[in-house]
Amino acid sequence: AEEAKSFPHVAYSTDYQYMCSEPGQEMIKNAVTEHNLDRIVVASCSPRMHEDTFRKVLGDAGSNPYMMVMTNLREQVSWVHNKEKDAATLKAIDLVRAAVYKVANVVPLKEDYIPIEKKALVIGGGIAGMQSALDIADCGYQVTLVEKEPTIGGRMAQLDKTFPTLDCSA
Repeated sequence: AEEAKSFPHVAYSTDYQYMCSEPGQEMIKNAVTEHNLDRIVVASCSPRMHEDTFRKVLGDAGSNPYMMVMTNLREQVSWVHNKEKDAATLKAIDLVRAAVYKVANVVPLKEDYIPIEKKALVIGGGIAGMQSALDIADCGYQVTLVEKEPTIGGRMAQLDKTFPTLDCSA
């Protein structure tokens, strides 16, 4: 955190061992409001597990939740370099530096809602297409079934008997 304070574009830097905990999240929320931060880097654990957590924290703080970059120091540094403290520190600094440069170029995203119609188009009137159309219709959607041949049924309609009962297929 001390090294990051000297990076370009860094207005505030701090460290906390468990940033994904409630107190850690509260620290982020307070820092965003107190320092008027418009984007952040979270250098801690796996984004796969906690990215949504930190996006929610940003949203709760009144900031755009997509103006954040996470760098995974736990799996990419701590776990793989646990016997090489100096090398681990240098790698962590490089990863944080890269995340700072990345977040500096992030473009704000916004969520948009588009109304959808409850309609579906099924292309192909074979057995699979007909069954799909029926299943979709059972879910309350209007279905349009399109088939290039003059009749539906596909290859099944061309057979005179079906396995295993040898029933008439037509």
